[in-house]
Amino acid sequence: MDKMNSTEAGVAGMIQHRACALVGLLGNPSDVYFGKTISFSLGNFWASVKLEPSHHLVIKPHPTHDLVQFNSLDHLVYQLESVGYYGGVRPLMAICKVFDKHCKDNNINLQQGNFTLSYDTNIPRQTGLSGSSAIGCAALSCLLDFYKVRHLIKVQVRPNLTLSAEVELGIVAGLQDRVAQVYGGLVHMDFSKENMDKLGHGIYTPMDISLLPPLHVIYAENPSDSGKVHSTVRQRWLNGDEFIISSMTEVANIAEGQSVILEKNYPKLAELMNRNFDLRRRMFGDECLGALNIEMVEVARRVGAASKFTGSGGAVVVFCPDGPSQVKLLEDVCQKAGFIIQPIQLVPSCLNNVDLKTLSN
Repeated sequence: MDKMNSTEAGVAGMIQHRACALVGLLGNPSDVYFGKTISFSLGNFWASVKLEPSHHLVIKPHPTHDLVQFNSLDHLVYQLESVGYYGGVRPLMAICKVFDKHCKDNNINLQQGNFTLSYDTNIPRQTGLSGSSAIGCAALSCLLDFYKVRHLIKVQVRPNLTLSAEVELGIVAGLQDRVAQVYGGLVHMDFSKENMDKLGHGIYTPMDISLLPPLHVIYAENPSDSGKVHSTVRQRWLNGDEFIISSMTEVANIAEGQSVILEKNYPKLAELMNRNFDLRRRMFGDECLGALNIEMVEVARRVGAASKFTGSGGAVVVFCPDGPSQVKLLEDVCQKAGFIIQPIQLVPSCLNNVDLKTLSN
């Protein structure tokens, strides 16, 4: 597979980057609670952004995801139910605004010139695979190259910019997804309050993706039941709720499974994955998580596989410790339940030499 997030050859002056979907393997959602996580890029799905120099600055709507012309009222309703009200135009605009502000705030002079931004994506919607942030991350890479400032904006800071763009859009999220998409590959992340306050970002440690066992992703084609009840966990944590604080600390400690991965202790990895989801379920409750999401986890567990959410819900990462025979059982039960299952394609880090130099500065 082509290296994700890499510039692709094409017409002179054209810049194109990809950013992969995201799987939170251990520790999520503690990233928004000063915790620790281990995540990796999911090579099965990605967003691609293309930048071409142009006379005017143009944000190009996608022919499918940003449709504004329909054959009928039924067509309009079907479109909204299948892809929602928002495509990728908003994330593109937001990252442009955030990028411009960051450069002005840090006295980074940008060359004159306009461009046209367009995008494509195959990341399934509402699956917790970070489709929106993938668009923003790929667009940010295009802007870094167009303005020739990649060496001036540190890799560690870039996830903050992508997150700030999502905050502009009213999206509530943490840094974990954006870190994995900026770095690519497998990354251990420490979001301790001390680091966040002192550095403005976490401590991010890339890991060798070959350390991971074969994994699978399960998702629903039409994830309509993604949990209908608003979570009170954040407010309870802010209020000092001892149960939430202790449970979230335990979730963060699961990401100490870094040593488990390094040692390829896969039975322990399976145990940690299951524990991660069980703690999440205990804190958030079934109504908040949604029956469909819980069933995806349970389907895997019924054949003895380890499973947990990849993100906030909508997709599940699965490990079958018993190998191919167990995978076959899992494929059969997923088919009966109407879920889609795919072997996970792992991709290496997408950082180039210029990026790596900013890490050492």
